[in-house]
Amino acid sequence: MSQRISKRHFLRGAGVCMALPFFESMRIRSDQSGKLLPAQLPHVPPTRFACIYFSNGVEPAHWWARTSGGSMEIGPGLLPMEPHRKDMIFLKGLYNAKAVEHPSPHLGRIPNLLSGAWVSKEQNTIRVGQTMDQLLAKAIGHHTLLPSLIMGIEPTEMRLEDGLSMLYGSCISWRTDTRPAMKEIYPARVFDMLVGDGSERHLERSVLDEVFCDAQVLKARLNKQDQAKLDEYLESIRDTERRIQRAASDVTLEGWNPQLKSPNMDRPEEGLPQDIPRHMRLMMDLLVLAFQMDKTRIATCMLNNDLSQMNFGFLKGVKGSLHLDLTHNGKDAELEAMYLKTNQFHTAQFAYLVERMKQIREGEGTLLDHSLLLFCSNLFDGDRHQASEMPMLLAGRGGGNLQSGRVLDYSIQADEERRACNLYLSIMSRMGLSVPRFGDSNRPLKWL
Repeated sequence: MSQRISKRHFLRGAGVCMALPFFESMRIRSDQSGKLLPAQLPHVPPTRFACIYFSNGVEPAHWWARTSGGSMEIGPGLLPMEPHRKDMIFLKGLYNAKAVEHPSPHLGRIPNLLSGAWVSKEQNTIRVGQTMDQLLAKAIGHHTLLPSLIMGIEPTEMRLEDGLSMLYGSCISWRTDTRPAMKEIYPARVFDMLVGDGSERHLERSVLDEVFCDAQVLKARLNKQDQAKLDEYLESIRDTERRIQRAASDVTLEGWNPQLKSPNMDRPEEGLPQDIPRHMRLMMDLLVLAFQMDKTRIATCMLNNDLSQMNFGFLKGVKGSLHLDLTHNGKDAELEAMYLKTNQFHTAQFAYLVERMKQIREGEGTLLDHSLLLFCSNLFDGDRHQASEMPMLLAGRGGGNLQSGRVLDYSIQADEERRACNLYLSIMSRMGLSVPRFGDSNRPLKWL
């Protein structure tokens, strides 16, 4: 190996060559959180978590829920959830303080959705904070083929916006403070990740064996900061190694076994679906398949990127405007009406997921009973870039006695009771991971 370390280095061995990330900057550091491994109860279905994200907030006048006469009433924005009012909790007033403080009205308020962390303002430094789904993945991901499933509809963007990378606007799941969990937007590829035949495992295994030897030699020639960067990169390779090992073995170490052993849906067609409603439904179906077959217990799906360029012309009554234009409507009545339709469309995707999971019997309950599904956006009033609260719904019973069919209003509570990270601590606890604090929180969510 050459004595000179180039900006773009490669690991080589026996004809194998794997490209490394750039080492141009010394500012990127690895800062991974510790992990606890939760015990699993035998013969009891595991608890799953999924976050379904939609961009640019809601039309506030239509996004509400209240309890009247012992039952829940909901606003027009939530209309598709009407049949599932008893299965959901309407959360009002939760927010991330670091998002409110950030000067970027968009990119300072999306990548920290699930972490509550500060988003770096430095153009050349990507840094947010490890998200709660990835903390869970590190703790319980060893039980499944995929530690977590990261999906989306729109591709990851790398352009600049507000002087910051649109990587921030394309990722809500972050494996570490500096490395996002990149989403898969092709349904066929997601299907293959879940039920692939394993024909490439031997080749992948050989590649990993070869590159690690060269990596150790390279590491000795790097300074401490670049060593941390290399360690972070190699950890992603180790994730692949662990996935291969899990995929090669069908042995379940727990007393519980999934009822569905093979896929109950056909492999989606190659390529990216051009029909947005079909694309989203396919992703919801794949999420259900992943949970039902116990291929993963943690998932996120971005229905849009932030600053989304998605065109909703397929909706009746919506014409001539991209989603971003509809959300930034200046309170124009016609645009507001179309904005409401996009809110309802997003909610309909979540309602579809809830309905499908309600129909699947599992143990003494349903797949929904053994799940926690979070539906949310990073902004409230998208037109005002309002981050002082976030629209949030929680569906499912988390495998236990979580009481749904409620409206929980934190908007008039003290600041420490309004932190979204309180919710994340509660979710992680119900998933079997107890940590003393996360983000800006050191307490579970009151009343949950």
